[in-house]
Amino acid sequence: MLRRLIVLLAVLAGMSAGGTAVQAAAAPTPTVREQDRTFLTEAHQGNLSEIQAGRAAQEQATSQAVKDAGERFVRDHTALDRQVTEVAGKLGVTLPDEPTAEQKAALEKVKANSGAAFDRAWVEQEVGDHRADLAAGRKQQSEGSSEQVKQLAQDAGPVIKGHLDLLESIKGSGG
Repeated sequence: MLRRLIVLLAVLAGMSAGGTAVQAAAAPTPTVREQDRTFLTEAHQGNLSEIQAGRAAQEQATSQAVKDAGERFVRDHTALDRQVTEVAGKLGVTLPDEPTAEQKAALEKVKANSGAAFDRAWVEQEVGDHRADLAAGRKQQSEGSSEQVKQLAQDAGPVIKGHLDLLESIKGSGG
């Protein structure tokens, strides 16, 4: 009888421990801080907007430099967005499917121009966007909590700075 009681207690103890393991495995992932979530969301929407703007430049620009910049922006922002999407997925952050209403409206305003006016409006819009992107990246690096998201911001910095330098060069050459 004592032997059966010991076996029963051992089985119950094992079941209890197993239940704890299952509960621990099902525990939610750590909460992503608002700064990190906001950066991922804004970076993703910014990339989507830049891809659309790059395509618009390829289609509407008269300056070859602007067309080439558009092509580069599509390529680079597509690659950056893959990284953003990957990190967001790992952290359980759901990203929107499209740019913000403001980003869409700004692009439509640029696209309403034609010829050299389009080129100028596109460059001006992109300079402002890329300056804001650099500032957001610096803020994320200093205020972010997630090392993955901070690294993402740091890695994107040189790409965004390269775009800004290219835009300033186009702007300076008048084309």
